[in-house]
Amino acid sequence: MLRERLTAEMKEAMKAGEKQKLSTIRMIQAALKDKDIEARGAGKGQSSEEEVLALLQKMIKQRNEAAGVYEQGGRPELAESERAEAAIIAGFLPQQMDEAETRAAIADAIAETGAAGPKDMGKVIGALKGKYAGRMDFGRASGLVKDALAGK
Repeated sequence: MLRERLTAEMKEAMKAGEKQKLSTIRMIQAALKDKDIEARGAGKGQSSEEEVLALLQKMIKQRNEAAGVYEQGGRPELAESERAEAAIIAGFLPQQMDEAETRAAIADAIAETGAAGPKDMGKVIGALKGKYAGRMDFGRASGLVKDALAGK
């Protein structure tokens, strides 16, 4: 479903002459092709929807990090370009969970996995990634999981 949406949005961007959006979508599709080729090499089929969502989140994180580096280097125009790409990519992700929803999901995952302490953090994060790929910021969630397992 996401692949069809990418193709449709690419056609719209072409017709509307939106160069930034078009180049960003083409970049996403190139990354997806690389991911599919990698999956075929491992004996799997096309990447799953969860893997695609994880790829999009990774791309957003890369753009945000690059924007920070560009700002520190005194290149605000490049930082703005990176942020614009991140915003376009984020448009393909489902609605992100807010803080309260994230905390509730973490509590449920801890209960489901029977996690008892910080050593079980991997189990909890794995359960969360399985259910909430693309909807949860796992960078922020890992700190919340750590706090929950430490009893804070």
